[in-house]
Amino acid sequence: MKNLFVRGMLIILMIGFILGCTQPAGEAPLISREVLFGNPDKASLRISPDGNKISYRAPLDGVMNVWVAPADDPGAAVAVTKDTLRGIRIYFWAYTNDHIIYLQDLEGDENWQVHTVNVDSKEDKNLTPFEEIIGPNGKPLTLPNGKIMRPRVQIQEVSHKFSDEILVGLNNRNPQFHDIHRLNILSGELKMIQQNDEFLGFLTDDDYNIRYALKLTPEGGNEIFTPDGKGGWQSFDKIPMEDMMTTWPITFDKSGQFLYMIDSRGRNTAALTSVDLKSGEKKVIFEDPRADLSAIMIHPTEKTIEAAASNYTRVEWKLLDESIKADIDYLNTVADGEMSVTSRSLDDKVWTVVYVLDDGPVQYYLYDRSEKKASFMFTNRKKLENTKLSKMHPVVIKSRDGMNLVSYLTLPFWTDTDNDVRPDKPLPMVLYVHGGPWARNSWGYHTYHQWLSNRGYAVLSVNYRSSTGFGKDFINAGNLEWAAKMHDDLIDAVNWTIDQGIADKEKIAIMGGSYGGYATLVGLTFTPDVFACGVDIVGPSNLRTLLETIPPYWAPMITMFTTRVGDHRTEEGRKLLESRSPLNFVDKIKKPLLIGQGANDPRVKQSEADQIVKVMQEKNIPVIYVLYSDEGHGFARPENRLSFNAVTDIFLATHLGGKSEPIGDDFENSSISVPTGKESIKTLKEALEK
Repeated sequence: MKNLFVRGMLIILMIGFILGCTQPAGEAPLISREVLFGNPDKASLRISPDGNKISYRAPLDGVMNVWVAPADDPGAAVAVTKDTLRGIRIYFWAYTNDHIIYLQDLEGDENWQVHTVNVDSKEDKNLTPFEEIIGPNGKPLTLPNGKIMRPRVQIQEVSHKFSDEILVGLNNRNPQFHDIHRLNILSGELKMIQQNDEFLGFLTDDDYNIRYALKLTPEGGNEIFTPDGKGGWQSFDKIPMEDMMTTWPITFDKSGQFLYMIDSRGRNTAALTSVDLKSGEKKVIFEDPRADLSAIMIHPTEKTIEAAASNYTRVEWKLLDESIKADIDYLNTVADGEMSVTSRSLDDKVWTVVYVLDDGPVQYYLYDRSEKKASFMFTNRKKLENTKLSKMHPVVIKSRDGMNLVSYLTLPFWTDTDNDVRPDKPLPMVLYVHGGPWARNSWGYHTYHQWLSNRGYAVLSVNYRSSTGFGKDFINAGNLEWAAKMHDDLIDAVNWTIDQGIADKEKIAIMGGSYGGYATLVGLTFTPDVFACGVDIVGPSNLRTLLETIPPYWAPMITMFTTRVGDHRTEEGRKLLESRSPLNFVDKIKKPLLIGQGANDPRVKQSEADQIVKVMQEKNIPVIYVLYSDEGHGFARPENRLSFNAVTDIFLATHLGGKSEPIGDDFENSSISVPTGKESIKTLKEALEK
């Protein structure tokens, strides 16, 4: 099943957690940070294209690597990659059936390089070992911090028709634009097939033809171009600004004559449509008036759309192809939770299937279609299999102007004795804000909800306006509303929890990463009396400097930011951005603040944290600042996750009164540094001095 919403300005990697106190009778035992935030036991199960091998990610000497085994002998798995630093997070099978392809960056800079490894010989090749971008003067380009600007590779297309080749986008010629290359994964030969000096991206087909190019318009919309046959481009379609984030081409059918699109034009929610490229006829294949198309299930070679899903409060699938009905009916009986198919053999006889629950670890199965039999493989965290966890409850909260805010509430299970989704008495609460902001919260197992509820907190995550998945009207209601109506939604949700007897109004924290970090800073500056404390993880403090320092490869989509956040290029826009920037309201902070930052963050630069910390110090306002020299936009290394969560645990326990776990050895092998504020927590200072 293909996730269609891997979009947004910021990819969120949030953090949090723990210290020590006694545990009152009747409450759950503490779940250790290592169990929750350490490496998973196994994850990301995949089947090879020929169906003969399986793969998954699992630790090797404490670092996540890819393991491969015969499909009929999973116990014979061996590690085929040997990463020793950040762990492998993105990988897939090559159609050779003998190679794994994976992406890796350097210390969180998101400048991905493509590696291939032979699963038999274990030979690992970096296929794009470019370390610099040469400018017009013949010298390497540098970043504002003086570091060499490194190229960034992105996967464009992987087709079963070309087992030895993939298409990649590479910006080593021009840092703002990705040229399209054919990359031979055996020889490493790289051949440019499309130079790019203007387009946001391209849509290619299984034959590696470049079919369409996309370019944002000055008004913030999107225009789709097609090759004109003369070396140029002609307009194929125009998407208005209000539809830009809910309308784009997806893929083609097997013949290449039908284009599948997600499309909200003429409606509010994004539907799945098909376009006959000969006649121009358009058909709606699937739509849900409550929510956008969220995923599709497509045959690996025939390219027929077999099922489509939307996600309002929970994922709901609609079957579109009767040929898989028996399979889906059977799989829905195998395990509880939301089911999805994550990979399929080319002959479509073997599937890997995952089940997501809200109160248990993720379950992975291997499904034999001919036998109609699903075999359990593993869960991602075995130690959680027999641990009682808390349920996540969808709740729909009304904003002050009548919008539906689909939200998710988790209560410590022992506090809701009559199962009415209300605690027996008001609890300290953490408002956990998602990043993006063009992303969303969803139902399912959520590490931070489980951790925080285990410590005795109610946890609420709100899909505030601008969140994706609920139609274009909901997204566009957040345009130019950073720190305004978007923040009002969060406050309205907090007030709802107080009115419902869920939250103790004197003990509410705000916490999140990326936009969620920004929301934390807004919460402590724009509404300083609402929250007892805040945890900001890689959040921008000044919207003007945020937009002025975007990565060069984001430049082609600058109008998305200027039309939806504010325009740093105009005087009026700069005034708006300054008025919505927490940095300019630091003197209003009167509640404790913890900031976490990666030094190599390409999206929200370290300077965003540095500048607000500096102003707070100048005004003698306390702040704890935690910095990681080997991280970027979020904390990928488990040692760093554990150390920051340990600090967060102490912080929340101090100011909300929840349970916590001692720091112990959670700083071991971490790059943690605390430039300021370590003296404010005795155990933090002691742990740093070990």
